[in-house]
Amino acid sequence: MKSFKFKQFEIQQSKNVFRVGTDGVLLGALADVGHASHVLEVGTGTGLISLMLAQRNVRADFLGLDINEEAAILTKMNFENSPFYVRLSNYHQDFKFFETEKKFDLIISNPPYFEESGSEKDKIARQTVELNFRQLIEKSAELLSENGLFSVIIPIEAGGVFILIAEENKLFLNRRVGIKGIEGSKAKRLILEFSPTEKNLEEVEFIIEKSPRIYSDQYLELTKEFHVFKKENRG
Repeated sequence: MKSFKFKQFEIQQSKNVFRVGTDGVLLGALADVGHASHVLEVGTGTGLISLMLAQRNVRADFLGLDINEEAAILTKMNFENSPFYVRLSNYHQDFKFFETEKKFDLIISNPPYFEESGSEKDKIARQTVELNFRQLIEKSAELLSENGLFSVIIPIEAGGVFILIAEENKLFLNRRVGIKGIEGSKAKRLILEFSPTEKNLEEVEFIIEKSPRIYSDQYLELTKEFHVFKKENRG
């Protein structure tokens, strides 16, 4: 499968591992990583998000976990081939059973979810066979540092449930980014950022495309340090 080239690193891909996608790029570009020293990514896939965050924060170290052995191998290769390799490590590991004394300043995840036909309720209830939202949130709350952040991108339909479960685990919503695929459409994704401390909620709207296949100025500005854009995508 064809690799995906960014300005400072390249992602090798596999048909059996979630490929580079807009959700991962948005989370890697928008998550608040500026004050983090120790970052944990749950479900690395290709390693994209950790690599983007490592480019944005040159001081932090990163640990990635993935239950999929092929994904873990792919992540390791992409980490080792990057200019940030000395700060990146990863394990083939089920997050539910991950044990460490370390606390993390940022825990980040682009969790998988079902898109089969069926009701929205079913889609939300059956997020993934291996790691559901409650397990992800509870374990993240356990591993988060006192001033840490927990950041995810999820379907907008799941937002209410996710926020309630987070509150049950003493994680409070600090930031909510509503993501629209195209200007004038309804938001389809949410980036949610939580911390153990209640703060004033920051709410942002983000638009990917201003018209079909033409990126918005907002997206171009956000990803300019990562993407190599073709002229026709710039509008």
